[in-house]
Amino acid sequence: MNILLVHAHPEPRSLNGSLKRFIVDRLESQGHAVQVSDLYAMGWKATLDGADRLDREPDARFDPAMDSRHAFVHGTQSEDIAREQDKLRRADALILQFPLWWFSMPAILKGWVERVYANGFGYGVGEHSDARWGDRYGEGSLAGKRAMLVVTAGGWESHYGPRGINGPIDDLLFPIQHGILYYPGFDVLTPHVVYRTGKMDPARFAATCETLGRRLDTLFSTPPLPFRRQNGGDYAIPELGLRPELAPGRTGFGIHLADAQPASVLHVAQPGNEQGAEREQDRARRHEAQAAAHAEGLAQ
Repeated sequence: MNILLVHAHPEPRSLNGSLKRFIVDRLESQGHAVQVSDLYAMGWKATLDGADRLDREPDARFDPAMDSRHAFVHGTQSEDIAREQDKLRRADALILQFPLWWFSMPAILKGWVERVYANGFGYGVGEHSDARWGDRYGEGSLAGKRAMLVVTAGGWESHYGPRGINGPIDDLLFPIQHGILYYPGFDVLTPHVVYRTGKMDPARFAATCETLGRRLDTLFSTPPLPFRRQNGGDYAIPELGLRPELAPGRTGFGIHLADAQPASVLHVAQPGNEQGAEREQDRARRHEAQAAAHAEGLAQ
């Protein structure tokens, strides 16, 4: 399968840099083809502006949505945007890998989304009528593909728990999981979060790779999060509010999951918390050397 890894960290010798190399090696060892967009190494331009439309008159008023659509439809997008869109078209799965900085993704990755998700590609797709409100939230140009987040965070897992001071990790990642990934049609997997990155040592790094490796091994078999489809009957159109008989009396992000389970219930977020079955231990031993080869970068 073809996998696109979008990596957002400026230091190749960081923990994220080491995890990037581990991800590529692990996936390639499983027979997948991996393409990496290393945004800092690429010198990615993060700002969405008039220069993204190559045929725009210099003194014309910049309209982000309309200029984006014109450039997409007429083939006058900036070349770097078109290249990343082609990578997404070829990919069977997308992995966004980044450190959690100020409760979100780094600005350079947000800029990748804003520019690559052009009007007509990432949004503005499909008809708007009394029965449908565009092809989005479970439909769209990227439907049929899978997506997963690999995130590092400096805080403890409890800091991001249901009553944690930083807010639940599911809530913090909801705009990315549901908005950026599910919106254009991806089947979204539970996020893989590595906590307490400042307390990483070689032994814990090996355990981190072991846990992450198991997630990567099941990238195409793990059931996705059961987000509700916008046009599947759960939402009134055009109001787009969840119908009152569904999750009655409840509000918040969790109501947009069909089984009303928070995403964190479905994944083990901190290394060392799983009881490894014998076959998992065998697999871990096979990849022990592979993980050790990437252990030089242990800071987020």
